[in-house]
Amino acid sequence: MTETLPPVGIDLFGVERLYLKEAEEPPLSPQDESARDRAWDMAVQANPTLFDGPVVACAGLQWTGSTTLLLSWVRVTYRHYALRRVPGATALPSLFVNVVQPIDDGRVLAVRMSSSTAAPGRWQLPGGSVEPPPGDGVLDEVALAGQAARELAEELGIEAAPGVLRLWVVTRGENGSIGLTYLAPPLSETALREGFAAASAAELALGGEPELDDIALVRSPAELACLSGPHADYLEPLVARYTQGIV
Repeated sequence: MTETLPPVGIDLFGVERLYLKEAEEPPLSPQDESARDRAWDMAVQANPTLFDGPVVACAGLQWTGSTTLLLSWVRVTYRHYALRRVPGATALPSLFVNVVQPIDDGRVLAVRMSSSTAAPGRWQLPGGSVEPPPGDGVLDEVALAGQAARELAEELGIEAAPGVLRLWVVTRGENGSIGLTYLAPPLSETALREGFAAASAAELALGGEPELDDIALVRSPAELACLSGPHADYLEPLVARYTQGIV
């Protein structure tokens, strides 16, 4: 049966295993396809940094046992989500990975997206959209943990082996987006700040702009209220869950 997800920030209790199955993208009518492309072109005009790269969308979630969840996924590009702006059309929910990175004194990391990203100034967890495997590669739990580890390395200069990241919470948020949240081992504040500085400097040295422009360490959702700017819808619930000791 298809499972209705609980509200954002609430995990799926009892989910111990996650399996993935590739599905076909639902066909579009010529009218919706044209409207999607027009909406995408308008979005690019408003934000030229947008890139129509390959990503994975969620086609469905289904229980296959009392503790096992099957996630069906589809290869799309970012252009697919322009369907959200087409009246009567339906875009598949996006799929992303993110990471709760604790500090060894009990605080949790929040990061702010830079002005050149699709979500300028937004506070969130480190992470990004799930990408499809290259060629005949497999998208499975190991690959997802690898993508989460790669996000930590690229954004924060934190080198974490995929095997130490544990799938912790599954969320559903804005536009039905599905988030796979991993829990990382604690780091010292010094190691975190040094890694972030090094990653930012490396990106600037290559002539690019870092994806993140600030970080914050918080002990509770109340402290998130002091961070000005938009917040990802999952941020407060996940910080609350971790700081309440639900690990």
